[in-house]
Amino acid sequence: MILKALFAQLFTRPVTNRFPAKYMPRSVTGFLAKVAEGKAKLTPPVPVPPGFRGKLVYDREKCIGCQLCLRVCPAQVIMFKPEDKKIRMHIARCTFCAQCVDVCPVDALAVSDDFLLADYDRFSPSLIVE
Repeated sequence: MILKALFAQLFTRPVTNRFPAKYMPRSVTGFLAKVAEGKAKLTPPVPVPPGFRGKLVYDREKCIGCQLCLRVCPAQVIMFKPEDKKIRMHIARCTFCAQCVDVCPVDALAVSDDFLLADYDRFSPSLIVE
């Protein structure tokens, strides 16, 4: 039974996609060269479904500093900067519930389709939105 399943999986296409080429480590440059030559193929990325809640996007110009997003955020992702009357978000803490997006009266917060948020440093500039 197990051998039958093993052989079936050996000769079928993978169900998952490979990690996007632009984020691959330098050790796979040989593979990318083969792709460029047409000797290897990359699996196209899976489209993001409608209603997907990805990385938060902040429009600083629209923000009025009402702090409603701070009150509803269960993970305490958002900090208020009183000197600017603006916010700073630490995306590494975010649970992507989008409650802050729903409560914002001026639509200064939104969710994007960006889901590639892995990083070695949780204080990386790519994970802090101002």
